[in-house]
Amino acid sequence: MNIEIANRLVNLRKANNLSQEALAEKLGISRQAVSKWERAEASPDTDNLILLARLYGVSLDELLRTEDEIPMPEEEPEEKEETSSEDFAREWNSGDINENTGVHIGKKGIYVQKDGERVHIDWSGIHVEEEGGDDVHVDWRGVHVNEHGKSSFDRYAFDNEGKDGWNGIHIVENGKEVFPGERGWYAEPKLRFPTALIICIAYLVVGIAYKAWHPGWLLFLWIPILESLITAVKRRNASRFAYPVAALLFFLSFGFLYGNWMGWIAFLTIPLYYSLVSFIKDMIRHRRWKKQQKKYQKEETES
Repeated sequence: MNIEIANRLVNLRKANNLSQEALAEKLGISRQAVSKWERAEASPDTDNLILLARLYGVSLDELLRTEDEIPMPEEEPEEKEETSSEDFAREWNSGDINENTGVHIGKKGIYVQKDGERVHIDWSGIHVEEEGGDDVHVDWRGVHVNEHGKSSFDRYAFDNEGKDGWNGIHIVENGKEVFPGERGWYAEPKLRFPTALIICIAYLVVGIAYKAWHPGWLLFLWIPILESLITAVKRRNASRFAYPVAALLFFLSFGFLYGNWMGWIAFLTIPLYYSLVSFIKDMIRHRRWKKQQKKYQKEETES
């Protein structure tokens, strides 16, 4: 507190014939607080200033009047308005961002520029622009590449045969070529056997012709069984087969059709099935490994 205001508080208290203890009691504070005010070691808060002004019969202006020059607050440097993702993108594309921009981190993402290469990371994905016009964009739609002006979305980047004109990325997924289209990358269409449709038709035929709506609904269990069987054959992986569903179908069919619920024994074969499949797979891998080792040893011997 200003020493002049502290002295004024002392004079006003004495003029009103009040001791520090009496003033503290009227304000509901400690005597030590009043003593600190009058020694300019602390300042009364707004509520106590109003009480003091009322008690002494003066205005706040008169109570706080000082001849010292009131220091003006230093002007804080204006904070640079954060660049939004859209504004930055416009500046990015227009080339207004110079090479000295460096790194910009804000609510809209992270922007990095160095030696003509720019990277933008935000919630939508990762966008990279290299010197020379090469762009890479990774987002929820996939990976999109623009190499030397030829976009992964641009069909005109291909020649009439659709192959030799592309100088960018060539992707093959599980033996199927993935090619670019107007809206992104597309894999070669896969033909799927309409298992569910055939099962539904079979259920309707059984229900209408033989009135066997129950237990005809067991036919629906064949959908995951057949689908997994096809997948297991294509992938050459027996563990893909939905053996637990097959065990359940056997249990329910044996019970409903023959009234014998001892088919629960089929469930005991589930761990045996997967254990056997795992053993066979490990054995095949081991044989391949031994064969490969023999091949390497033979090559080393010949060399």
